[in-house]
Amino acid sequence: MPPALTFLAIVFAFMGIILNFSIHKIEEGHVGVYYRGGALLTSTSNPGYHFMLPLLTSFRSVQTTLQTDEVKNVPCGTSGGVIIYFDRIEVVNQLDSQAVYETVKNYTADYDRTLIYNKIHHELNQFCSVHNLQEVYINLFDQIDENLKKALQEDLNDMAPGLYVRSVRVTKPKIPEQIRKNYEMMEAEKTKLLIVNEKQKVVEKEAETDRKRALIEAEKIAQVAKIQWQQKIMEKESEQKIAEIEDLTHLAREKARADAEFYKAAKEAESNRVRLTPEYLEMIRYQAIAGNSKIYFGKDIPDMFMGYEPLVEDSLRTSQKSISKNSP
Repeated sequence: MPPALTFLAIVFAFMGIILNFSIHKIEEGHVGVYYRGGALLTSTSNPGYHFMLPLLTSFRSVQTTLQTDEVKNVPCGTSGGVIIYFDRIEVVNQLDSQAVYETVKNYTADYDRTLIYNKIHHELNQFCSVHNLQEVYINLFDQIDENLKKALQEDLNDMAPGLYVRSVRVTKPKIPEQIRKNYEMMEAEKTKLLIVNEKQKVVEKEAETDRKRALIEAEKIAQVAKIQWQQKIMEKESEQKIAEIEDLTHLAREKARADAEFYKAAKEAESNRVRLTPEYLEMIRYQAIAGNSKIYFGKDIPDMFMGYEPLVEDSLRTSQKSISKNSP
């Protein structure tokens, strides 16, 4: 190969190496920070391709989306002197993109090592040192994650503003085997006691149900009896009202009949007063005499006709006058 071609090949290879080291990529959800000669530069870069001076400048990609840091096998001493171990503690945290430079400047790109890992050890031991095994393992275990989150965030607000702890998840700690067996036995006894209590509640509930059922049945019988009694009362009241109506109807009918008879009698009496005039009575008397087929003569009248003396005398007088006129 000619020397000129060799030289060109060396130049192109050198330029390729320089381009390879000068072009770099920042992933989405990250911010790039740069070092030159070990010093942190003030400039940062957003996601995408960027250029930098090769060999002199280096970069680190800092995540600004949610990330989970796992702290494993954390020892913890309780107030009673028992050493327990937490297998895994997960801390979900997020660094604001505007706070990347200050956080990296103060705590390096591995800021989570100082601000999260070490703080977890410290805060967890602080919590265990003031509580006994029963509280840490059972009574207050559900509060450990919230207490850790609160304590971490309070320190971060002062030490690294812009770094936020979203949640903390703590696994059940490991305790000495003998103590664990004692707890298991205690839990078994508690479970038995709970079963007995639940059975008692079931029996009490069944008894209460029977009592309520009997009460409901008695109330139903009482209500039916009350309804029947009210029905009988209503029937009697209806019969009484019907009887009263019938009595009033009969009374009204009798009163109407009596009024009619009284009216009839009054009208007859009035009619008789109008009709029984002296002339009418005289005519009746004559008709009575004319209808009598027997005529008695003489001075003595049978006693049976004493009540008719005036009528007989008049009849005799009339007869005598008739005879006198007809005699020769």
